[in-house]
Amino acid sequence: MKGDQLKSSWADANQKALMAELALIWNALHRGTQDDRAENGGKEQRETDTAFMLKESLREACGVLDGPTTMDRLTELFGLSRFERAILLLCAGIELDGSFARICADFQEDRNRPHPTFSLALSILPEPHWSALSPGAPLRHWRLIEPAGATPLTTAPLRIDERILHYLTGVNSLDERLVGYLEAVPQEEPFTDSARGISLQLARAWAGSGGATLPVLQLCGGPLRSMRNVASAAATLTGCTLYTMPVERLPGSSVELEMLQRIWHREAVLSNAVLLLECPQRSGAENRHDLPVKSWVERNRSPLLVATPEPISGWSCPSLRFDITKPTTVEQRALWKHCLGEAAVKLNSQVERLVSQFDLEAPAISEAAARGLLQLQADGKPVEKTTLKGVLWDTCRNASRQRLDELALRIESQVKWDDLVVPERIRDALREIAVHVSRRSRVYDEWGFAAKSKRGLGITAMFSGASGTGKTLAAEVLANELELDLYRIDLSQTVSKYIGETEKNLARVFNAAEESGAVLLFDEADALFGRRSEVKDSHDRYANIEVSYLLQRMEAYRGLAILTTNMKDALDPAFLRRIRFIVQFPFPDDKLRKEIWTRAFPGKTPTRDLDLQRLSRLNLAGGNIRNLAMNAAFLAADKDEPVQMQHLVRAARFEFAKLEKPFSESDLVG
Repeated sequence: MKGDQLKSSWADANQKALMAELALIWNALHRGTQDDRAENGGKEQRETDTAFMLKESLREACGVLDGPTTMDRLTELFGLSRFERAILLLCAGIELDGSFARICADFQEDRNRPHPTFSLALSILPEPHWSALSPGAPLRHWRLIEPAGATPLTTAPLRIDERILHYLTGVNSLDERLVGYLEAVPQEEPFTDSARGISLQLARAWAGSGGATLPVLQLCGGPLRSMRNVASAAATLTGCTLYTMPVERLPGSSVELEMLQRIWHREAVLSNAVLLLECPQRSGAENRHDLPVKSWVERNRSPLLVATPEPISGWSCPSLRFDITKPTTVEQRALWKHCLGEAAVKLNSQVERLVSQFDLEAPAISEAAARGLLQLQADGKPVEKTTLKGVLWDTCRNASRQRLDELALRIESQVKWDDLVVPERIRDALREIAVHVSRRSRVYDEWGFAAKSKRGLGITAMFSGASGTGKTLAAEVLANELELDLYRIDLSQTVSKYIGETEKNLARVFNAAEESGAVLLFDEADALFGRRSEVKDSHDRYANIEVSYLLQRMEAYRGLAILTTNMKDALDPAFLRRIRFIVQFPFPDDKLRKEIWTRAFPGKTPTRDLDLQRLSRLNLAGGNIRNLAMNAAFLAADKDEPVQMQHLVRAARFEFAKLEKPFSESDLVG
């Protein structure tokens, strides 16, 4: 309440001071109409009197005002002379006091000219100089006033800019011409200690520039929300207001761009504001926004930050780079506990599991915690360990899906261990993989393996075997066991004939997957391995580079990455040594095929007199058996009958024909 009273008191005092100065200008105009034909001595005396009165007006009108008035600030900020200050007051008077229009018309002896002109100002105001209305002088350069119409400059009507008029009266709002381009960013506390440190460096960079050209500060990395947070904290430290502008909003026309930038520079001076120019896309020759960005940056005269995934070079102005990195494990743990509040106590070690699995940015952690708690509240459930753990886990999975969903196919499956029919040694290998994923935080972090070496910490696996032997199904089982999303990346679509493109495609996938640590299934790896042969030419060398790059990213990936292939022997032994688990899925024998047939039909499917022993004689892999069973179910449904051997015989005939294998009905019909 006290702050509001002080603000109101200052506004009242500022208004009184402004009215006092306007009264002096009005008085000069009035006296000019009375003795317009007076001798030069009279005119000089009038100028002297007016100059003295202008100089003393603030103290006489409002001795209680603490600090400069808005008119004083404008004079200092834009370097106005006394004559320019008086012109600005004259134009303001026309808007604020109706009697100014009448007296201007009387002075110019023309009722059709109730407006101030440069000619009038030269005649009546103190210390006149012709340069005041030149395009490069403050009044016109900063668009404080504008001459209107095509009439001669001296007789053209002068009008004060609306934003400047509001500022003079104590109303400090964003220029409406910037509303469609800029957005104000609310003040935020830094999410982490590292973000707080960068904010301090940004503030020092501005403060340390002194009278030199302000450096452009590049915030590199991401995401955008984290960059905004750091920029907002830096602006707060320097007492500034932060605005953001997406690069897409920059005008393409150089004239419009120059006008927008001049208005922004004026606004930055008036409001003590900072701009964050958001360039979320990678800069390059193909980027149509590069030229407007370069023009804006090189002509910049106010504090400027540029948010970009990668640093931009080629500017002719000083630039400083600051990397915005993800919070460390310690910072993420602290963020979770801070955002969850008292609920964090109920989770105990589950916070550690969240940090171990999801490598989230600070904003994502804040939002995930808030959404999880809100969901529990909406469901009317108590904040218990089990429910909170499940809600938070699912919230984190959902939050980290968006980027990866655009690059890979998410496989929704509910298969469990019982649905997977493989030899016991294969099942043991898969369980060991699951242990490595679920216990990696303890071994890597608590037991110190990560501190000893960062190399080879990714959990990599290769599933090899003929098509249909259960490789993809095993990946689904692992994903469900670990409560993680499974994404299938078709390498046949990822591999490019253009040199370097394959690596770029793979990089996009791994970068998008880092937050969630999802299970990545690189299916059809034969598309990559099949290109390898003895190194005879440059294409062979690049094929080796692509394989090496894939394995390198798999080794560095914090989640589980699985390759499936039918051509294990095509991979160089040197590459095989970089894969932690190699699981060979055999073609099922009679015993395994019979087990697969027992699971082929869901419990709701009606069946009659199925001979599983005879069905197991069919020399088919598990995937083909599932296809055959489904096709037989459609045949039975069409006849409105339970699934019987006759339907399976007909479906088997189609399946074997598809595989181009001979089929003997005697295997099924005795």
